[in-house]
Amino acid sequence: MDNNITFQDIKKGNYSSIYHLLYQNGKLSKQEIANQLHLSLPTVTQNLVRLEKEKLIEKSGQFESSVGRRATAYAISPQAQISIGVEIQKNTVNILAIDLLGDAFQEKKVVMKYSNEERYYKELSESIQSFISSLDVSQKQVLGIGFAVQGLTSNDGKKITYGKILVSTGLDVEVFSPYLPYPCLFLHDAKCAATTELWVRKDIGDAVYLSIGTHLGGAIIINNQIYMGKEGHSGTVEHMTINPQGPLCYCGKRGCMETYSSVNALLESGETLDTFFEKVRSGIVSYVKRWNTFLDHLAFSMNNLHLVLNREFIIGGHISSYLIEEDIDILHEKTNEKSAFPNDDRFIHISSLPAIGVPIGAAIPFVQSFLDTI
Repeated sequence: MDNNITFQDIKKGNYSSIYHLLYQNGKLSKQEIANQLHLSLPTVTQNLVRLEKEKLIEKSGQFESSVGRRATAYAISPQAQISIGVEIQKNTVNILAIDLLGDAFQEKKVVMKYSNEERYYKELSESIQSFISSLDVSQKQVLGIGFAVQGLTSNDGKKITYGKILVSTGLDVEVFSPYLPYPCLFLHDAKCAATTELWVRKDIGDAVYLSIGTHLGGAIIINNQIYMGKEGHSGTVEHMTINPQGPLCYCGKRGCMETYSSVNALLESGETLDTFFEKVRSGIVSYVKRWNTFLDHLAFSMNNLHLVLNREFIIGGHISSYLIEEDIDILHEKTNEKSAFPNDDRFIHISSLPAIGVPIGAAIPFVQSFLDTI
């Protein structure tokens, strides 16, 4: 045994172990906790009393028993602490609250045109404060606010390092500090969506996440973590050159993957994804042809990425809720046709939470930090 371990360390370790055991198992009795952690009942009781006093856990009914008294069930209090995720887009803002399990329990969409001006940050802050007030929680219960943006962010979440879509390069998260008394972070929206996939799916260790929305975004998942890279732009597949003479990208270069594999690249002026896919599923030839061309371009890029990374692919973003298994089968086939190493193993999957994956992922880092420190 390490002679540097103190009695206080052991006490803290027991406290943490009991909380995390309840977190992972949902409900347990006092005796079950003692058995699984090899602790005495008095030690378990003492820690349960403390956790309950701090409102981190709660009694949650009783277990059935054929003999004797029924044992009390203990569970974590999911809303003992909460986190806020905010997805900023050009004309709208989606504000969402998650509990300690990562479950969204309230959401609000606000129509608000982005402008890199103080009045915008003040108005947005007021909307967030109003949203938090509606939750009936105290200020100390709010762990923090994650702002998902269409741009690259510094690894510490303090600045937007590349924000050409919303013209926000260099913006500091401190723009919210006069109005919001909570820790705040900027986070890349595609990486937020990938974070949510990691949270809800336990079968992913390494993967490439493609967020196909109005714009394209990407993230690389390695060893169950979002890989940021040295300067924070790892996974920005949207700016991988597909054709040097191709369409002009918003980054100023030509033929980026963005110009072939985003919703902007798919739809014509005035179209929506609803109407486009309605016509594709109805078999209208011109729409089916355009969809196949889109999948061809996507397969071309995915094959290049797969040759380098040889990992699973997850397709998220606005387009993912319109995808069906037949689309994925076609994409597999097209990717294999272009590959030097084709195989029959499925490696392309549809996102688990396409609609609210971004704001949930923006809120998760604060929950994860809390769980890491308890």
